[in-house]
Amino acid sequence: MNGTGEETGFEVAIVVPKKRDKEKDESCDCVEFLVDELTKAGLIVERVNGISDEFLKLAAPLETLGRAAYELQMKKLTYIGMDLQFEWDQVTAFVRQPDGSLFSWLERYNCFRHLIYGIVNETESELILKFDGDEFALQRNESLVERMEVEGIVKQVFPTHEEVTRKRLLWIWALNWLGFTEQPIDEVYSYFGIKIATYFAFLGMYTKWLVFPAVLGLAVQLLDFGSMQLLVLPSFFIVVISWAVLLFQFWKRKNSALLARWEINYSLTDYRAINMEMTSFKQSREQLQENMDADKPTEKRALQKDEWFGLLLRIRNNAIIVMAIICLQLPFELAYAHLYEIIESDVLKYAVTALYLLAIQYYTKLGGKVSVILIKYENNQGEESSADSLVYKVFGLYFMQTYIGLFYHALLHRNFTTLRQVIIQRLIVSQILENLVENSIPYLQYSYKKYKAIRKKKCDKRSAGAKSLQFASRVEKEYLKPSYTASIGEELEDGLFDDFLELALQFGMIMMFACAFPLIFCFAALNNITEIRTDALKLLVMLKRPVPRASATIGAWLNIFQFLIVMSICTNCVLLICLYDQEGNWRIEPGLAGILIMEHILLLIKFGFSRCVPEEPAWVRLSRVKSAVQARDVCSKQLLKSLSQRKID
Repeated sequence: MNGTGEETGFEVAIVVPKKRDKEKDESCDCVEFLVDELTKAGLIVERVNGISDEFLKLAAPLETLGRAAYELQMKKLTYIGMDLQFEWDQVTAFVRQPDGSLFSWLERYNCFRHLIYGIVNETESELILKFDGDEFALQRNESLVERMEVEGIVKQVFPTHEEVTRKRLLWIWALNWLGFTEQPIDEVYSYFGIKIATYFAFLGMYTKWLVFPAVLGLAVQLLDFGSMQLLVLPSFFIVVISWAVLLFQFWKRKNSALLARWEINYSLTDYRAINMEMTSFKQSREQLQENMDADKPTEKRALQKDEWFGLLLRIRNNAIIVMAIICLQLPFELAYAHLYEIIESDVLKYAVTALYLLAIQYYTKLGGKVSVILIKYENNQGEESSADSLVYKVFGLYFMQTYIGLFYHALLHRNFTTLRQVIIQRLIVSQILENLVENSIPYLQYSYKKYKAIRKKKCDKRSAGAKSLQFASRVEKEYLKPSYTASIGEELEDGLFDDFLELALQFGMIMMFACAFPLIFCFAALNNITEIRTDALKLLVMLKRPVPRASATIGAWLNIFQFLIVMSICTNCVLLICLYDQEGNWRIEPGLAGILIMEHILLLIKFGFSRCVPEEPAWVRLSRVKSAVQARDVCSKQLLKSLSQRKID
């Protein structure tokens, strides 16, 4: 939306096939009928002819979006700090976005979806509609677009890029390599939504914080500390753990500050959580009321039964995943690590690694699909809870795949030379290849779809005389680009799942093997600086504009990062024992006792820092308190006025 907030750009497009034959009665043509209904709904429609498809680009005046927001009973933050249901007549009472627009990108997209899919047959009988000689009946109160999707007429409804903003972000963000970790986070939020903006804010902060352990690790790796050498690795280990704990405590502060800056109220998140819980219990309560009187003790027992049944389902599904990891993945990973250890030929090592990577990719994708199926049978409270459950299950598969070989080399064989080689291979070669694949595969997919569309058109008899065909419209090029989806499927997660997974696996590697290879932090910092720009380039150039999702934090990934910190305390203590015992610089007995004491101290530091550093800045807390007091005063005045009026009547 522009700064005045009067009208959106063309932000959504509907794709339909080009008609082969013109209908004699255009009133029965479903595409013409759809265009008329979209116009009646208040949308601005621009029709664009492509090579093989037609595109309906949609924009909306502010009043149209306001009407849709009211029909959706959308909650928005007001200037008194309360989230109230939106009303167009009271539009000045609602807080505007950082860019001056009334609605965020997520809210606008939801309004567009409501207007598009809210077109139904409101007549008293069915409507007969036609397309290219075929006809279908639209039943009463049936959604027109949903029926056209079933009939294969509407191919896709997708968000489109706004060219002026996209090009601006391309120059000041994706191609700004001299900016180090600087990013226009507010503009990213306005254009892509809160979930993607939160990811890039976390990536930027994490990369900036990596500079300190990278410099420290470089010094530990290259400098000779003489008689103090025995204390260098334990000291480095303590500093790194303290650094990691502080990183995530200060990230929580930054996250809360971003939410306050973007005018996202905490009560809205609480409201959504309560709404999800009430929705999950709604069906069971309705069944209960149909069969018996809805007395409180019976309802309480039914809800408790439903709660514990859902918990047992999650325990069962988690047990299935754990047993699959232990019985199937663990032997396979250990066999690969053993072969890598005993094979002497480098050529054979690369061949075995290639076969391993092919096999493990298939296995992890299969595990991800199984996890999605299992989650459907869980009694999760809303889509966000289901997404978190999926993250935990799939991360377990990748955790075993990524780290079991490293544990094998470090703990069983104590071969730290091979361990460092594998770490370099995983961290440098693998991530460079992943960055190349992330950007090359979408381009290849787009090129293939473009070639296929042109070739199909040339083979058409009516286009046999055409010598060359080119895509003239931006919207058609965007339609052919891949969507921003997760590798395990798009049911519950978007492409941020893979990006967060990559960060989590990297964080686990640099933390859990910090003592074995301190220089690893330098490689991680350099990789993340590149990751910021390549991920931005991927979103702005290689892929369709992502569908916005409502997620104000990094969700389950924060718990995974915290788990990896605790794991790193344990693994680095074991590594220190192996290192010092192998080199014979001290006796294992006092060394072991000292390391065990250090482990307990670090665990105390980890949980102590979590309490010492507040999770939100003082100004954010003060702002919330002021808003709460102001809202209470307004409600009190309205209540007193209502009671006084009732007394007079």
